[in-house]
Amino acid sequence: MPAQWPTADDGAGRAPLTVVDRIKQYILVNRLSPGDPMPTEHELSDQLAVSRSRIREAMKTLSALDIVEVRHGYGTFVGTLSLTGLAESLAFRGMLTSHRDKHFLADLIDLRELLEIDWAPLIVERLDAGTIAAMRALATTMVDLAAQGREFPVEDRQFHQLLVSTSGNALVGQLLDVFWQVHSLVSETLGPASLLPETAQAHHAILDAIETGSAAALEAAIREHYQPIRERMLRSTAGTAD
Repeated sequence: MPAQWPTADDGAGRAPLTVVDRIKQYILVNRLSPGDPMPTEHELSDQLAVSRSRIREAMKTLSALDIVEVRHGYGTFVGTLSLTGLAESLAFRGMLTSHRDKHFLADLIDLRELLEIDWAPLIVERLDAGTIAAMRALATTMVDLAAQGREFPVEDRQFHQLLVSTSGNALVGQLLDVFWQVHSLVSETLGPASLLPETAQAHHAILDAIETGSAAALEAAIREHYQPIRERMLRSTAGTAD
């Protein structure tokens, strides 16, 4: 079947579609999947009746959003459609406004906490012994690093990825990982981390709660886990006020 191209006018009386929008619609109309090849820049220019410079600019935008992937020397392909663009935008916004908007990080923590608590019953039900053992090893490493006064971002991220891995909802896992990345970057604006031993030990408490089989106990442990960062924010806010 020949490739189908959307027209610049959507026929509904709205403003004409931009080059970016028309390329996105081309992907949808032709039911392309991640990794499928895209038309060449020359073909896009001819089909859309716009200059190659406009195609090039549109592709830069789409590449930044991970909608397309430009492989130099090979061509352009449909991207993996990850949430990288969302993570970078949120992180930049947080770092840009953190000096005057202390609510951004608090809202972000609320989101992480709410999502993990919402999945608590499924986590308790589905998390298998092998995953719990892997998480226990990560928590032990966190405690060891905290005792040395060292932070543990790699282990913390892996722990939370595993925590929701059995939810069965890939989008929730991706969103939580995005929020973790943004949280990690924005929290650097609060200064050096404190309460490292308490934060590390809170991960063991989460696992202890899971092993009791009680969703309520897990919810309480998750809330307790986020308490040190809330206290860190309060101290930072107080310092700014001073």
